[in-house]
Amino acid sequence: MIAGPATALPSDRKILPSTGVQLRAFQSLDELAQLRLEWEKLLSSYPLATTFSTWEWLSSWWRAFAGEQQLLVLAAFSCNSELVGLLPLSISRLHVVQRFSLKLLRLMGDGSSDSDNLDLPMRPGYEEQIAAAFIEYLGRNRHHWDVCQLNTLPVGSPMAIAVTTLLQRASWMVVRQQRVASAIPLPGSFEEYRSRLSSEDQKNLARYSRRLEKRYATQIYRCADASQISAALEAMFRLHQARWQAVGKTGSFAAEERRRFYYDLSRLLLDRGWLELWVLELNGEVAAVQYAFRYGKTVFQLQEGFDPSRSSDRVGFVLRGRVLESLISEGVTKYDFLAGEPGYKARWSAELRHYNDLHFARRFSLGSIYLQTVSGGKSAKEWLRVHLPKSAWAALHHAHLRIRGSGGAER
Repeated sequence: MIAGPATALPSDRKILPSTGVQLRAFQSLDELAQLRLEWEKLLSSYPLATTFSTWEWLSSWWRAFAGEQQLLVLAAFSCNSELVGLLPLSISRLHVVQRFSLKLLRLMGDGSSDSDNLDLPMRPGYEEQIAAAFIEYLGRNRHHWDVCQLNTLPVGSPMAIAVTTLLQRASWMVVRQQRVASAIPLPGSFEEYRSRLSSEDQKNLARYSRRLEKRYATQIYRCADASQISAALEAMFRLHQARWQAVGKTGSFAAEERRRFYYDLSRLLLDRGWLELWVLELNGEVAAVQYAFRYGKTVFQLQEGFDPSRSSDRVGFVLRGRVLESLISEGVTKYDFLAGEPGYKARWSAELRHYNDLHFARRFSLGSIYLQTVSGGKSAKEWLRVHLPKSAWAALHHAHLRIRGSGGAER
């Protein structure tokens, strides 16, 4: 649980002689906006860049969900003042037990269950220098954070690999985990893609499409104008909520901040030509909506809604088939379902993938105790007894017992 504001790390504009790169801290969106052009140039050179690392996504997310978190984006510059890396972070309080909390450093965009594939984009060849500068920065500012959680990192993230290597070399406490994801690799033609589906689903795509067109005035379209966004989003909110409330769950769009986030994000994505907001109408009424966005040759599927009273018409099934057919014709090579168990997605020939979570803390710290306790490995007591000097173990063990016994002291 995250609670309460945290004290921000101080800005650091000094050249770090041990790394050869300069880190600058940006602590507001207004400051960060100054980097937009250089930021976009950096992403164009980063092979793993996605929508989730763009200004459009992260600024929209921050305006909607930041709350009492404090922004800390570390920008890395080369000796000739070129932006070569970006570490979008935030600081908050991680509530541990009763009144005791830890200072949490995590990726900007994490915490609302909307962002996947968050990353630390960098120019190829600079990963080791930037990782060293990052670790050095954290070491010098050790009193301003306790635990760092870098969640939903893409497999193969150069910065994540470089940071992990340095952390292990320094004997910091490191916990790595995976979370399941799935995606469809798309071929060059829709016919080739259809051949990957079961014979039943191949027949159903044609059968239910024909049935809809026979029974209703059917229209399927992608929102291409700002005037279409509001109606499409409101329909998706309503349909999505109806589906989940029918099974006794709250639904993703009960929160006003999430609705606001989708509105702000959609306008920015549309301006860039990245929005993939698809609608299926029957007799002029919206029956299904799919919310996705494009980056390069990948489309990321984020949310959807369909009329539960139209379940026998398979409106969501038909809409996805039409969307995939259109995307393949436009040269899209991957349809990414993002995090979550494959489930029904497997029938669309989605392949199992995963994201990496990297959590770490300094040696001999309460952050280490916390990570060791929740990691599911050896107990904190066993690990600390092995790694800490006797005097440090005695002091931390006493503090840990006091925290557990009293609920912790107010900071």
